[in-house]
Amino acid sequence: MENQKKGNNEHVQIELSEDVAQGIYSNLAVISHSSSEFIIDFIRVLPGLPKAKVQSRIILAPEHAKLLCRALKENIAKYEQSFGIIHVSDGLIPPLPLVVKGDA
Repeated sequence: MENQKKGNNEHVQIELSEDVAQGIYSNLAVISHSSSEFIIDFIRVLPGLPKAKVQSRIILAPEHAKLLCRALKENIAKYEQSFGIIHVSDGLIPPLPLVVKGDA
């Protein structure tokens, strides 16, 4: 378990069960949104198979989606400082690893 800070110096205990700790591999994300939420579907696409299954769906308030974006940017910058630039070849990896859609 790990403590995470909340506002006003409060802490929340976060529990990570063994099955969730195993994680789920995803190589495609489909993002959609409405006026009140962002939906991120994490999908695993396998070569040669015409169907791909959503492995997990996360629904976020717009404010939390923006905080997630900020946290990802900060962590990518830290990663690149330690391990070097992450090179992305647009259009060379079918399907494109991130798909952004509009209204949910």
